[in-house]
Amino acid sequence: MGALRAVCFDLDGTLFDHRGAAQAGVTTFLESQGLTPTESALDTWFAAEDEHFERWRAGQISFPEQRRARLRTVLPALGHRTPTDDDGLDALFDCYLRAYRASWRAFPGSLSLLQELRARGYRLGLLTNGSERQQRDKLAQTGLEGAFDAVCVSEQIGFQKPDRRAFLTVARAVGVEAAECLFVGDDLERDVEGARSAGMRALLVDRDVSDAASTRTAVLRAAGAGDVA
Repeated sequence: MGALRAVCFDLDGTLFDHRGAAQAGVTTFLESQGLTPTESALDTWFAAEDEHFERWRAGQISFPEQRRARLRTVLPALGHRTPTDDDGLDALFDCYLRAYRASWRAFPGSLSLLQELRARGYRLGLLTNGSERQQRDKLAQTGLEGAFDAVCVSEQIGFQKPDRRAFLTVARAVGVEAAECLFVGDDLERDVEGARSAGMRALLVDRDVSDAASTRTAVLRAAGAGDVA
């Protein structure tokens, strides 16, 4: 294998704590609707999020429609009245989004890891599935904006992970060959297998069990950064 020249990252679940922000946002949202945020209610929300976001990834529905579909799934299951019109659903989902956005945080150590990789001479890229506006807003709000040589959002580039073309796009954007790039993500299929299909090396991280120090060590070692003390 040749030397690595770049490290590219996934965003949600890798650098950005989507699950923590979403859980806080859902809790606040449900309480605002007079609903109790039980474990079962939260499970219902996240199951609907996974189901309908996947439908959007597959091109079956639009991004706004996957949001409406979540509410159409969750609210009746919790015994709550659901708006029948799109405007009503959008206004209600905005209540959740405000609470979600208020809890946006990068994982501890994310920015310092990017800064250390930069100081060690690596080019940095971001490849994320999602809407251009929201994903870039996350970067701005969490202090990660400006840390990358290139940011590629699926809505803008036209390809979604695990499509190998998405990984080839971010490699070109940071100015390296795919074989010269390490991809770091939290999803085995979308991040790791997708990156490897494009010829990249890949590292799977699990933020549920790895703290900032262990994540830093794993990334630096996978990148062949030498001394990682």
